[in-house]
Amino acid sequence: MKASQKDQEKVIWDQMRSSTGTPIPGPGSQSRATPKLLVWLILCVSLTYIVYTLKLVSTSRAACSDENDPFNPVRLSSSTATATNITTVQDRTAEVLQLKTHQPINENHPTEINDIVFGIAASAKLWKQRKNYIKLWYKPNSMRGIVWLDRQVEDKNPEGLGLPPIKISGDTSGFAYTNKQGHRSAIRISRIVSETLRLGLKDVRWFVMGDDDTVFITDNLVRVLRKYDHTQYYYIGSLSESHLQNIFFSYGMAYGGGGFAISYPLAKALSKMQDRCIQRYPGLYGSDDRMQACMAELGVPLTKELGFHQYDVYGNLFGLLAAHPVAPLVTMHHLDVVEPIFPNTTRVQALQRLLVPVKLDSAGIMQQSICYDKSKSWTISVSWGFAVQIFRGVFSPREMEMPSRTFLNWYKRADYTAYAFNTRPVSRNPCQKPFVFYMSRVRVNATMNSTISEYVQHRVPHPHCKWKMADPADLDKVEVHKKPDPHLWERSPRRNCCRVMKSKKKGPMVIDVGLCKEGEISEISTI
Repeated sequence: MKASQKDQEKVIWDQMRSSTGTPIPGPGSQSRATPKLLVWLILCVSLTYIVYTLKLVSTSRAACSDENDPFNPVRLSSSTATATNITTVQDRTAEVLQLKTHQPINENHPTEINDIVFGIAASAKLWKQRKNYIKLWYKPNSMRGIVWLDRQVEDKNPEGLGLPPIKISGDTSGFAYTNKQGHRSAIRISRIVSETLRLGLKDVRWFVMGDDDTVFITDNLVRVLRKYDHTQYYYIGSLSESHLQNIFFSYGMAYGGGGFAISYPLAKALSKMQDRCIQRYPGLYGSDDRMQACMAELGVPLTKELGFHQYDVYGNLFGLLAAHPVAPLVTMHHLDVVEPIFPNTTRVQALQRLLVPVKLDSAGIMQQSICYDKSKSWTISVSWGFAVQIFRGVFSPREMEMPSRTFLNWYKRADYTAYAFNTRPVSRNPCQKPFVFYMSRVRVNATMNSTISEYVQHRVPHPHCKWKMADPADLDKVEVHKKPDPHLWERSPRRNCCRVMKSKKKGPMVIDVGLCKEGEISEISTI
């Protein structure tokens, strides 16, 4: 009886402990039911987990490949993008692919002059005078270019006058300009490359910027640009001759007057961001520094080519031209500021004379050669197509390749330390003043496949010299023989050698200029 009563109390207690109010099975039934229940529970949970995981993995892969990959064509043509957005993304994709492969896309031919488009900055105020510089070098039948003016001018048919087409720059009144020393036309000029790009010209590799008083040696421009892959980002130009100019502006900036080149992909990238970029720099002075600021935002440095010449100097360019660096002459600028490069001529006439030898051997124009006349103890420097200098005594090649200071600094209070290159003073010794012979004419010797250029002495008073040696004043003319060398700049840079030719009869000094022979050097110890 007591045992039965204890069993009933245990059942009631167990019911109270159960959260559902359902009697808890006894030990015997639990041992039979629990294993089956646990097995089914584990199987259900495992199956659910596997299905969910597979679904999650497949969804992630699809999202990654279709939506996050910038090169996936499915994403680029997604129905959620507008037609404008699709075009923008595809253009961006093409640019990224070009940069990624590092392979030129259009290698059918080397760069030619018709692959280049010139953007020429000009002003209506100076157009009547400066258009004559453009006529010297621009050839409408073989070149492409646009002159960008601030307002209309009288020339109705510039192409008929040997000039590029004329366009009026876009309105820039919405851009801020706060530099008190400059002029807001700098904003207009800085946008010329972008405005030229938006004209939609076909088959363009390079946009080349210059001013209306910039003269291009176009064959040498082509030679320089052929060295670079036009499908990559390139910003090519050079610095100012003035160290102070480079300090005030930038040693990483191409000066627009000296000209600079921008590859087509870089011009395209620039056009997309330039207006926003310009707004961030209202305090800059000119167009050149605005362009360089945008290049800095694009992360593209200046590729320096020594043949682009800003010529931020005054006076006589002779010292710079007679000791041109070992690089092709590409541009000359500020021709209204300096004296005519040949004496007793106008500026335009002087340039017309220079362009005659350019037609025969553009690669060699202005290239310096240094040699010695042992019999007379003379040092001779030939700047082909421009001038020959004869010095009494011996000057080392190291001295001769430095420009003599015939010019003045852009900042009139600055001295010779304010140049961005080495210079040498004009000698005060009356016996070491050079005798200068300027190029007067040039012709071709078809039999010898050679050019013959004549240089006539520029007669100016010379101080009396007491040295007991031959006097160059007795020489009227120098004749230079040189074979054209269109492949000069496809080799490693090196000055040509010159040799004084022996002659039994009286007459002009004859000099041969050409590639240095094996073991040939400009050696002063032989004198």
